[in-house]
Amino acid sequence: MKKFNIRKVLDGLTAVSSSSSSAQPGNRENDLIQETLQSEHFQLCKTVRHGFPYQPSSMAFDPVQKILAIGTQNGALRLFGRPGVECYCQHDSGAAVIQLQFLINEGALVSALADDSIHLWNLRQKRPAILHSLKFNRERITFCHLPFQSKWLYVGTERGNIHIVNVECFTLSGYVIMWNKAIELSSKSHPGPVVHISDNPMDEGKLIIGFESGTVVLWDLKSKKADYRYTYDEAIHSVDWHHEGKQFLCSHSDGTLTIWNVKSPAKPAQIITPHGKQPKDGKKPEPCKPILKVEYKTTRAGDPFMILSGGLSYDTVGRRPCLTVMHGKSTAVLEMDYPIVDFLTLCETPYPNDFQEPYAVVVLLEKDLVVIDLAQNGYPIFENPYPLSIHESPVTCCEYFADCPVDLIPALYSAGSRQKRQGYSKKEWPISGGNWGLGTQSYPEIIITGHADGSIKFWDASAITLQVLYKLKTAKVFEKARNKDDKPNTDIVDEDPFAIQILSWCPESRILCVAGVSAHVIIYRFSKQEVTTEVLQLLEVRLQYELNDMESPDGDQTPATPTPGASSNSQPSAPQSHPSTSSSSSDGIRDNVPCLKVRSTPLKQSAGYQVELVIQLVWVSGEPPQQITSLGVNSSYGLVVFGNSNGLAIVDYIQKTVLLNLGTIELYGSNDPYQRQPRSPRKTRQPSGAGLCDINEGSTTSEDRCKSPTAAKMSRKLSLPTELKPDLDIRDNSFSRSRSSSVTSIDKESREAITCFYFCETYTRKTDSSTAPSLWVGTSLGTVLVIVLNLPPAGEQRLLQPVIVSPSGTLIRLKGAILRMAFLDSTGAILPPAYEAWREPNAPDDKDEKDKLRKRRPVSVSPSSSQEISENQYAVICSEKQAKVIALPSQNCIYKHNITETSFVLRADVVQMSNGICLACFCANGHIMTLSLPSLRPLLDVNYLPLTDMRIARTFCFTNNGQALYLVSPTEIQRITYSQDTCENLQEMLGELFTPVETPEAPNRGFFKGLFGGGAQSLDREELFGESVAGKASRSLAQHIPGPGGIEGMKGAASGVVGELARARIALDERGQKLGELEERTAAMMASADSFSKHAHDMMLKCKDKKWYQF
Repeated sequence: MKKFNIRKVLDGLTAVSSSSSSAQPGNRENDLIQETLQSEHFQLCKTVRHGFPYQPSSMAFDPVQKILAIGTQNGALRLFGRPGVECYCQHDSGAAVIQLQFLINEGALVSALADDSIHLWNLRQKRPAILHSLKFNRERITFCHLPFQSKWLYVGTERGNIHIVNVECFTLSGYVIMWNKAIELSSKSHPGPVVHISDNPMDEGKLIIGFESGTVVLWDLKSKKADYRYTYDEAIHSVDWHHEGKQFLCSHSDGTLTIWNVKSPAKPAQIITPHGKQPKDGKKPEPCKPILKVEYKTTRAGDPFMILSGGLSYDTVGRRPCLTVMHGKSTAVLEMDYPIVDFLTLCETPYPNDFQEPYAVVVLLEKDLVVIDLAQNGYPIFENPYPLSIHESPVTCCEYFADCPVDLIPALYSAGSRQKRQGYSKKEWPISGGNWGLGTQSYPEIIITGHADGSIKFWDASAITLQVLYKLKTAKVFEKARNKDDKPNTDIVDEDPFAIQILSWCPESRILCVAGVSAHVIIYRFSKQEVTTEVLQLLEVRLQYELNDMESPDGDQTPATPTPGASSNSQPSAPQSHPSTSSSSSDGIRDNVPCLKVRSTPLKQSAGYQVELVIQLVWVSGEPPQQITSLGVNSSYGLVVFGNSNGLAIVDYIQKTVLLNLGTIELYGSNDPYQRQPRSPRKTRQPSGAGLCDINEGSTTSEDRCKSPTAAKMSRKLSLPTELKPDLDIRDNSFSRSRSSSVTSIDKESREAITCFYFCETYTRKTDSSTAPSLWVGTSLGTVLVIVLNLPPAGEQRLLQPVIVSPSGTLIRLKGAILRMAFLDSTGAILPPAYEAWREPNAPDDKDEKDKLRKRRPVSVSPSSSQEISENQYAVICSEKQAKVIALPSQNCIYKHNITETSFVLRADVVQMSNGICLACFCANGHIMTLSLPSLRPLLDVNYLPLTDMRIARTFCFTNNGQALYLVSPTEIQRITYSQDTCENLQEMLGELFTPVETPEAPNRGFFKGLFGGGAQSLDREELFGESVAGKASRSLAQHIPGPGGIEGMKGAASGVVGELARARIALDERGQKLGELEERTAAMMASADSFSKHAHDMMLKCKDKKWYQF
């Protein structure tokens, strides 16, 4: 354990931090705080990725292992087993995954990419890795097919050729099916790319090849020629066999299906147009949209299933994408919410030559995964157990809480279980492969996501899994506009007026406070009982930025009646919604109007989060309210505080009153370090947006003012994501989506926004001898101000007497906007804010009980009395540029660290690790850093990821025990850890994808079939495609790349049976590899010996008849 001494710090810190850290001597130089955290306690690594795979492009299913694989357009691979078993991998090239093929029950997967490479993934390890890759140089890959229990992969190309790859060693066979040989003289033109390859289920020696132009060829592999050619004058999209191998089915670009008898190539046995209107005069039905895929599945007991996507008639404009299930005479059209990317029918058998017995269809949509139960009437869907609904509405903010109270998750789950939809299939989820990891982390973790539609989701994130617990819809608080004209034009955003911007949550008291994009704040209490609220409690607050003498700082601290500074109507006010009359002044300037109208009808609130109070900022003299930039709540004090670029307001949510409403400048009083030009009162202001731009304010600020884009960040942080709205221009990142940001940049620069709050019992002035409740306020210009809170005693008096708040005059300065504050006690342990334990708000009104509960106000641990009173606490303050540790009450800065010179910090959190506390920072240049506390020694600095997207900046958050997360795509959460312990235990915590399972028995051929030569014909592919017969393929055609997951990757395979198998396999592989190398070397030596003997023989022949003097 290392002791840190201020004197040592002064003598010279370590080389790393001496350039940027400095310590100033406090009053007591020998102040010893033991710091336990060292740099070896930190390591950064990704843990898991949750959510729906972003921009999916392909899918495959292993029917024996019961594992689903999904590939995406950016080269990602997501594997799903039973709920809780999922895995993410990435192809280095980032090219789109065009096709996936499992080596069924082998624990391996082949992926084909748009950059014409194919890869073999080893799934027998917890983190799958690539064993081999093959990159085609001259031809583009369009389709792959790997027959069940075969090691030869057929690869079709854009030129119409088919190459054959040995998947064991990823070498090309010399056997090639050339397009011109396949079609010969049946067509005068090129048949187009290969769109389908599959072998006849009853005869492996016959291969069906579908060309895009409409030609299908049945190729005999042994005789190397085409048996039959089938031509149809519409382009082919997909082909599928009947399991008996006598018929196959094609889907075409005109919305037709053709069924062909193998031995009748002249014309189709049947032509079906599933969605075409049949004309009466016997003509062809009118064409429909292309049928992109069809599957033909047989059942023992009844009619076969034909399942297809696409094929709707062209007159169904505005119809949603559909999956059609044709079974016997019935046709079911199942509408989907998003376009269909791919679908797969799950069948009871992996053998293509047996009755398929389909039981479910997995449909991969652009933004969802749906599984349909084929065995139940009405084809109900299965309830999806994976956390794929993160993006149901775009995520606008995110918070992460590790080590929560243990009763929270059950309480949220119980409230959420009542919200579940009905009508799902009764069966078990069919994707059930793999095994769970052994979770060693036992603490509860909760993620809260805020969304663009005003909804908030609570997720159980314990032990690297994710499961939705509860969903809260904040939009229910407001009136819905019935039609476009009815909508009052007081909005400050063009769309998503309910979007969540900031969440403040107290896990112990379960008080939730949210700030929305329309300058509204809602406070919620958690209850296990349903209530109906007749009238929602509403406060309207007028936060303005004026330097004239409209209001005095002290005049409205506890307003009993509405004043210009703060109107505190406890009854819901009802401003008229008609735009022309929604202003309080006669000349049409909008004033005292909120952006949204709170509902006036009773609100039924089910168990879970229930509205306690709604606070709305109102328009001031034609200027819309500025969006809220910071928010804080404290359950012990019963206070909520919020700020924006105009100022801050403190609200007592128990008494439903505004306690303080101050412009930022008035907070300083006479201590204001900035010279600001007063702004003229707006007498004749136009209500239009353009009228907001003629503000001529000086922006002279002090020298060390940070030049980072803080002011812009205020509107940035609040902007809505554009990722799921393709019609917006992505480049502008929607930083200025709101009308409120039409203020000029000069105005923005000089406006000082409130960026951070912290409630704490601490020393508020240098002369204090005891701690008192206070609110610490951080601003965008790097100032920290302190407000003293004088609370009445708990119990009845708290309900009646006012809370008195007064600025203390304390002022601390840093470079850059203040991001985070925290407090340590004299031993260096974190001082959490005071909180009140949760109690049921709708409990029966037993007065004595209530009093007892109210008096029990647990406040954070007070500093030990044995310490000298002079330096009892430390304030940790982190800004965009630097961190400082201030000793209290003396207010001396004892440690200072410049975090970044060239960039700025986006997120900072003071976090509790298993053996100490630290300050964790994420910078805009992609660096993740941790600093020790209180001495601010750098412990970790990793260049993790450059900030490519504002989404990451908006959602990145650190939490206790070395956990962090961010939205890596609009649909996925990436979790990372910066704790060495978690990195070491990660292998154990991850689930296993591969589990040893017996392959089902092959179907019985039956006596007569065996006798008369029916049943499946097998083929010795080794004999046909092996090097001895087929020869070697051209070297320039494709290049073999050994994968990083070869020998090294497999060493990380899991423990247990699979691990033992894997280790045995590694040993064999290593031995095989060495033997292979030895064989190659021997062959090379033999070749060189051969060539030497040949040369020697040639020389001997040349010289045989020469005399000695002729040499």
